[in-house]
Amino acid sequence: MLIGVDLVAALVLTLGIYYPRHRRRDLVVAFLGVNVGVLAVASALGTAGVAAGLGLGLFGVLSIIRLRSSEISQREVAYYFAALAMGLIGGLGATDIVVPAVLIALILVVMWVADHPALLGRSRQQVVRLDRAIADEGELRFELEQRLGASVTALTVQQLDLVNDSTLVDVRYRVGQDRARLAVAR
Repeated sequence: MLIGVDLVAALVLTLGIYYPRHRRRDLVVAFLGVNVGVLAVASALGTAGVAAGLGLGLFGVLSIIRLRSSEISQREVAYYFAALAMGLIGGLGATDIVVPAVLIALILVVMWVADHPALLGRSRQQVVRLDRAIADEGELRFELEQRLGASVTALTVQQLDLVNDSTLVDVRYRVGQDRARLAVAR
């Protein structure tokens, strides 16, 4: 029964929450694969009498290796670990289904709320290369606000190239209400 709860939850997480918002098919496969793989191994470890701590440690190491080998955002890391956690919860073979089912539901609710476009929907982050070297932070902030049409909340200069006259900056900004509403509507 708990395996069914986990599989339904994994489908809701990936196809109901993640994919409609982010449209990365490759990560849908990864999230479902991780969930089912962890579920299977946790179930096998549980029936073999192997301690759950060993299984958690193995998947922790595998996850770190996987997450370091390709570029995925922090948001995608959260989905990755949500899928992993649901698989572990579903596969550990608890005798009472209520607590694990509530924990899996809690993971789904937190991911749905935390990644909802309406929550902090006006906040954005982008790496921008400007076609001139700007060393003064005030001038750089003004230039970015003019180009982005938004209020800059934080910026970090990643590269100031005085030879080729360019600036690479990681900028965090807030768009106006109209632009935020358009993004939520999509």
